[in-house]
Amino acid sequence: MPLKQLEYPTFDTVKLERDYIKQHLAAACVSLGDLGFEDGVAGMLSVRDPEFTDRFWVNPFGVSLKTVTVSKLILINLEGSILEGDYSFNEETFLVHNAIYSTRDDVKAVVHGHPMYTKAYSSLGVMLDPITYESCAFYKDHSIYTDYEAEFVSSDEAKTIAYTLGENKACILQNHGLITVGTTIDEATWWLISMERSCQAQILADSCGKPLRIPNEIAEAKHSQVGTSFAGWLNFQQLYSNAIFSHPGIFD
Repeated sequence: MPLKQLEYPTFDTVKLERDYIKQHLAAACVSLGDLGFEDGVAGMLSVRDPEFTDRFWVNPFGVSLKTVTVSKLILINLEGSILEGDYSFNEETFLVHNAIYSTRDDVKAVVHGHPMYTKAYSSLGVMLDPITYESCAFYKDHSIYTDYEAEFVSSDEAKTIAYTLGENKACILQNHGLITVGTTIDEATWWLISMERSCQAQILADSCGKPLRIPNEIAEAKHSQVGTSFAGWLNFQQLYSNAIFSHPGIFD
């Protein structure tokens, strides 16, 4: 018998697609929580609604990522009005998400977080080197935002962050954290996790000496393998399975 291959599903109705997206958003939240990526109330995950593309499902503000369920998710529009849900959301962070969605039609999901090694690496103000095959996912596919204007992000600064992200999948926010994007919430979440691990590898290698870079032509070839939207989605599926196994009430 042929081996079963994982692939992104198709849907007979928009409701089934919406249910799938919400379930995977909830799983993304608890996965980041389980991995220790939670940093108080900071950070945010969002994904476009499949029918009303100017509306977005987001995690509830002030609720631990480990305890997020489908019923706790919030639906908001570009104006920041809550259309569904019983919780508030991180309005300042959504300014950045909003700016990205407004400039990138291809982006269906945005994740912002402050994982430890990425925060540490962000203080250096330098791009990530291709020193592992995993880091090649970000080869010529990430940027650095260096010009925070004030303690709180303004609408204009959010637009500048979106501009700095450009067509990339990730933007390191200097002295702050990370923004990742994708065509699915699975992909965007995996890029945050993969970038964090790549920053950890970079810091460890730099502490031992001068790490050898993967040659540019090989880094480009690996990027075409490990840096695709499908690769990002696929790598998250094990975490999705772990999330629904470890959190049996996640779909409540």
